[in-house]
Amino acid sequence: MVNQKKVATSTLNIIINALKSFYGEVLKKNFIFEVKRPKKDKKLPIVLSKEEVKRILDVTTNIKHKAILMLMYSGGLRVGEIVRLKLEDIDAERGVIHIRGSKRRKDRYTILSKSALVVLRKYYVQYNSKKWLFEGSRPGKHISTRTVQAIFKHACEKAGIKKEVSAHSLRHSFATHLLESGVDLRYIQEILGHKSSKTTEIYTHVSKASIARIRSPLDTILEEEEI
Repeated sequence: MVNQKKVATSTLNIIINALKSFYGEVLKKNFIFEVKRPKKDKKLPIVLSKEEVKRILDVTTNIKHKAILMLMYSGGLRVGEIVRLKLEDIDAERGVIHIRGSKRRKDRYTILSKSALVVLRKYYVQYNSKKWLFEGSRPGKHISTRTVQAIFKHACEKAGIKKEVSAHSLRHSFATHLLESGVDLRYIQEILGHKSSKTTEIYTHVSKASIARIRSPLDTILEEEEI
């Protein structure tokens, strides 16, 4: 599986668990092979620039789709969180979104931008949602995560985005852009709902604000030649 199919670390761990379960539960034997579990891949999130986010929103003409994408970027929402939003979760007076029972069943508040609220109000007038903020095609059901992913993918294609991104990239971009604008990492951690600060610290590795302060030695060499 490693050499021929180049499977991911998570897939390898599933295979190892399955083999151990098969030997132990079904065959009632010990798993005789000593398999070293692979180290987890340390991949950095792919981030969209502010200009790319704007292009994605500009090409999205469907008011419902636009409201979904704007809210996701506005508050750094996960796909599973945006689809489960209810009308009462939008606090227009305070400018916040109430995220209920997210990961680890933890509630939190995140940012509701004024621009997103304007679009959201236009959407509500047109669609008049009852229970869920973004209702699906079936009565009483919310929109599916798969549909949100398809909305984002279509918008990226129209906007000419070539990066390998998913709807979750809006959350990564939101966090990175906050960091680049000078927001303290502790506040970003709270807004995103991260349990550990180490999870949030990954955005320091993709922030252009921190990288931009470091000067390339190439520029130094070339300047010395000119002198």
